[in-house]
Amino acid sequence: MSKTLTLAKASVVAFGVAFGATTTQAADIVDTAVGAGTFNTLVAAVEAAGLVETLKGDGPFTVFAPTDEAFAALPEGTIATLLQPQNRDQLVAILTYHVVPGAVTAEQVVGITSAETVQGDTIDISVVDGQVMIDDATVVTADVMADNGVIHVIDTVIMPDM
Repeated sequence: MSKTLTLAKASVVAFGVAFGATTTQAADIVDTAVGAGTFNTLVAAVEAAGLVETLKGDGPFTVFAPTDEAFAALPEGTIATLLQPQNRDQLVAILTYHVVPGAVTAEQVVGITSAETVQGDTIDISVVDGQVMIDDATVVTADVMADNGVIHVIDTVIMPDM
């Protein structure tokens, strides 16, 4: 195993421990995100997009979840615009770009270079200086397990080609 791959695996495991991740939780992806307290904007967007029931479904899903801080870094007015009913299709496209079918753990993520999202586009996955990158976002916490999938916390909202 390469030194970079080993560093990346160590980083994501350490981040998962710091977040308080366990191998199982009695909560789905939405309830896990709500309980974390750092995904209020994401949860509001999921609700506005009508995706709550989907992400509470059987899955499994892998969600690359931007924090509230990541959403706050978007240009001023972006969130308010996306949450308007007439922009629902665009919001759904952005949110589903953050979701990959199946439960992909950190160990698996560092072994692949791309994944097809629920939205239909492909995200790029790489390891740069020991950090796992999803497009231009850094995975800051990995393997937050839910009963219907896994969450990897990212520091940037990733955008599909629109």
